Parts: sequence; C-alpha cells; structure tokens
Amino acid sequence: MLYSLARPLLFSLSEEHSHELTLAMLRKRAGKLWPGRVPACRREVMGIEFPNPVGLSAGLDKNGDCIDGLADLGFGFIEVGTVTPRPQPGNPQPRLFRIPKANALVNRMGFNNLGVEYLVGAVKKSAYRGVLGINIGKNKDTPVEDAVQDYLTCQQKVHAYASYLVVNVSSPNTPGLRTLQHGDALNELLGTLREAQSRLDQQHRRRVPLVIKIAPDNSAEELQAMAEAFVQHGIDGVCVGNTTLSREGVEGLCHADEQGGLSGAPLTPIANRALKTMSQALNGRIPIIGVGGINSAEDALEKQRLGADLVQIYSGLIYQGPALIGDIARTWPKGI
Repeated sequence: MLYSLARPLLFSLSEEHSHELTLAMLRKRAGKLWPGRVPACRREVMGIEFPNPVGLSAGLDKNGDCIDGLADLGFGFIEVGTVTPRPQPGNPQPRLFRIPKANALVNRMGFNNLGVEYLVGAVKKSAYRGVLGINIGKNKDTPVEDAVQDYLTCQQKVHAYASYLVVNVSSPNTPGLRTLQHGDALNELLGTLREAQSRLDQQHRRRVPLVIKIAPDNSAEELQAMAEAFVQHGIDGVCVGNTTLSREGVEGLCHADEQGGLSGAPLTPIANRALKTMSQALNGRIPIIGVGGINSAEDALEKQRLGADLVQIYSGLIYQGPALIGDIARTWPKGI
C-alpha cells in the first residue's frame, strides 16, 4: 500500500532523477518506514548462511552509500557495485528508460561510479553486518586485453570487506566486456582471480567466494563451455544473468529501440532459458544465483525450479516495490 502511493510520484520524475531520489531516501533510512516483514528462510550457499534467499542485484547502489537503508527492507543479501578501479561518469544522459507497459527498463549507464576506494570507504562506514556482495568490473578506457588487471585491482581492495565477490563480464554497456566470457580470455581471467583469491583468503584468514556474472544472451554451446571452465577453475558460484540486448516482448513500445540492456518482465523467458541450460550443464557442481525478470513470487519460484539456489531482484523492486521481497521469502520452498 505504501509503495503504491509513492510509485506515481517516482514515475512522474525522469528515470535518473527518480533513481537519485530513491537513493537519497535510502541514505536517510526511509526503509525503516516500510511496514512489511520478511520471514526468516535460512539457507547455506557457498559456505555462507543467508537469512533468506532474496537479494538485491548490483546496479542500484553502485557506490555502497545505501547499504543500511537497503538492509531495512529485509533483503537476505545485498550486492553493491558494479565498481571500477578508477571513478568514471558513465555514459551521457539520458541513459535510463522506463517501458511501463511491459514492466521493463532499458539502461546504458556504463558503470558510472566513484571508484573502488570510495566504495570501500562507504562499506567501512556501514553498520550492516549481513551478507554483502561486491560486484567488480573494468574501466571503460582500459583495453580489453588489459582488463584482468582492473579486476585484480578491485579484488585486492575489496576482499577484506566482501562476503562474496562478483566478477561482472556481462554488461552490454562497456565495449568489449562480454568477450571476456569466452575462450582464452575467460580462462586467463578465472585463473588469475582464483590464484589471487587463494592468496587473499590466506592473508585475511577468511574465505571470500568468487562468483561470475554472465549474460543471458549466450548460446547453449557457449553456456556449456563456460560451465566447464567454471568447474575447471573451481569457481564458487554463477550469477545468471544480466540485462539482454534482445527486444523480445517490447517491440514497438516507446523507448524499446534505445541502446542498452533490457531488464524487467520481458527478460524472464530469456534469462530462464540461460538459467536452465547453465543448471543442466553444471549439474549441481556449482550453485547458481538466478537474476532477471522476477516480478512476482511465482517468477522467483520458477528460477528455483530451474536450478537457482538464490535469487536477486532490481527492476521488479522498482515496479512492484519492497513487498516483493517478503512475497518471495514466504513462498520459497522450505529446506531448499
């Protein structure tokens, strides 16, 4: 009820203005006003105990400024970022577009963030002691052949503060980034980060699982090859997936032709196809976080049936509000 009153106001503003206003409210801990209660639904994944299986996907709080405010909403885990080694402004505005008729968004934000040093400072200031994922990427002006160093730099700086680390190689808004999902480039990235993970785990005396975030647009053959690489390198988790370049389900609608990644309800069948293929290829060897097109508890349960151990929401939160978190937690199968 509360969000149904706030949404018309937020949607009357430009997309990015609404986004900034939401972040400002979260920084003021407006989430404390939310009357919804999220039930405990504990599960252990990647050696981490999650109070419930519903997480916030990366992208909403890129700089870690709103962790405490987001925790007030009842998430089982929060993921911040994507963060890059150096600050960058992202792509020119406008770069975020609503498609309300389809409960969808198109974004081409371009990893706009204040840099990894700022994010680490924000995490240190936070009072949150729950499960925190930190999502890392490369700077736009870093050549793809040098991308490994950007990821390594971020990994080394955030390792001591993350519950788990997410390697984002799937955003469509950083030129060349998605090529890191395949072949020699993927093997070099995974090998380097796994070696650093082992060293950092020992140095800090704490295990920080390494998760790879992949695009839903990969073919079945590409997904199967990636699955084998993940197993070979001992990766701890796979996040399936990110936004899509497809415009399936929004054809002819206002803003559908904007450049960028599509999220929201039209992403559901695309993300689910990728999730099913990845789950079958992994065959239980690595846990999966299901992301993309979750607008209801039933959408989340379908992810679970297809092989997801946890789920994350973002666009669904914008269209449905915080009640979605509790709806999912209440209907998630117990003991799974």
